[in-house]
Amino acid sequence: MQTVTEQQILAMAPNPAAASNGKKISQKGGFVRLERSEDDTFYMGECSGSGKSNYITSVDFVDSEAPMCRCSCPSRQFPCKHGLALLYEIMSKKTFKICEIPEDILKKRAKKAAKEKGDDETSGESKETTAKKKAASAKTSKAAKTKKIKKQLEGLELTQKLVQDLIKAGLGTMGGTAIKTYEQLSKQLGDYYLPGPQRLLNGLIIEVVAFQKDGNEEHYEKAIAILEKLWTLIKKSQKYLSEKLEQDNVAQDDSELYEELGGIWKLDELEALGRSKKDADFMQLSFWVTYDEARKEYIDTGCWADLKTGEIFMTYNYRPIKALKYVKQDDTVFGVVHTSSAVCYPGQGNVRIRWNSAQIRPVEQEDVAKLRSMAVTGLVAETKNIKNILKNALTQPVLIRLISFQTIGKSGEQYVLKNEGGETIVLGNVPGMEETTNRIGLLPDGNLLKNQVLVGAFYYDAKERRLKLQPLSILTNTDVVRLLY
Repeated sequence: MQTVTEQQILAMAPNPAAASNGKKISQKGGFVRLERSEDDTFYMGECSGSGKSNYITSVDFVDSEAPMCRCSCPSRQFPCKHGLALLYEIMSKKTFKICEIPEDILKKRAKKAAKEKGDDETSGESKETTAKKKAASAKTSKAAKTKKIKKQLEGLELTQKLVQDLIKAGLGTMGGTAIKTYEQLSKQLGDYYLPGPQRLLNGLIIEVVAFQKDGNEEHYEKAIAILEKLWTLIKKSQKYLSEKLEQDNVAQDDSELYEELGGIWKLDELEALGRSKKDADFMQLSFWVTYDEARKEYIDTGCWADLKTGEIFMTYNYRPIKALKYVKQDDTVFGVVHTSSAVCYPGQGNVRIRWNSAQIRPVEQEDVAKLRSMAVTGLVAETKNIKNILKNALTQPVLIRLISFQTIGKSGEQYVLKNEGGETIVLGNVPGMEETTNRIGLLPDGNLLKNQVLVGAFYYDAKERRLKLQPLSILTNTDVVRLLY
């Protein structure tokens, strides 16, 4: 039988309530018939429901990393509670009678396979006709991209003038009626295909308005940082886009500026650029949710380690306020994700990673041991490297690393991490993130603070003008103890 874990079911569920309802159906014996194919790729169940007739639900494992649930019930949720209930039946190793795979399922499999292969014969077109269509499409696409780049350059020039005037006059001039002018410009940037600079300008406005209300210097410092990033983005993007026009090469390339300007990467585009990892295993080390006022979005953030290399990657799930009920919230994953293919985004530091489908297995002691063996031991060398990366204003202001330490203890009012070489770094909390440093004192076992590995987020403390480290998790010899999950 197929191996299904509860973690996998929860990951597939559209919301916690659907998973809970599915579990109840399974526990109460809601299925009157259970069947599976001899090759173990298809499972089907007949489930009693609120309607006159029973519902027929199935799970297709032809792609084991992305099981497909189907059901005859009228629910708009996908998977519905009946599909999730069938997964719970499989997880519980219930008895399934052997059956044939229905003809309609075989047809759907064939159709999906043909689509993935790009089989043009299914449409009845000749290869010559298909080639002509692709050529025409490519020509149209190039013209559209050229037009878009020219429009972006116009918008960047407009933004550059605004920033130059603002730098000369000072941030204080943004107050009062001037704010409306900046808000109008922000709206215009959408017309110039510049959602990235638009979000930065919105963030700048938010911080300046907040500073004028409460006089808190943190808002002013954040505004300065946003202004610096906006200026850097303008200058680098102008050069980058102008060169693309001059070289008559508007094709997608491996540049972090594409996303910074507001572009949205497709997985196949990143695949084509060679940014894929095959047969990879990732273990989540931390998870948190933040709200971005400038974007008007909740951001579910996962911190993952590649079990082969120890490299730290990030996943981001954006949930706009206007579409909260349509976008499923990500959640903590306590297992190891195995995927046949994952893609990495361009950039420095802990770059974003994505995958379409994956299997989840329990964490084993060997997994934790691998990561511990790949932890950084030299603090001085690592902090120097991190400072160089953080000099790039376009890089995320937080860099996460695995740090091997001898002790974590208090020095005065602050917690300090010390490695075997006697090198130290002060622990703190990244502005805007949930605080975790105070949780160190709540840990039940003092051994967790001796000779372990820390999952830590390096950041620059503007007030104290030095690099600090926020603790996210502790890797023991056998487990991951999360301070933020």
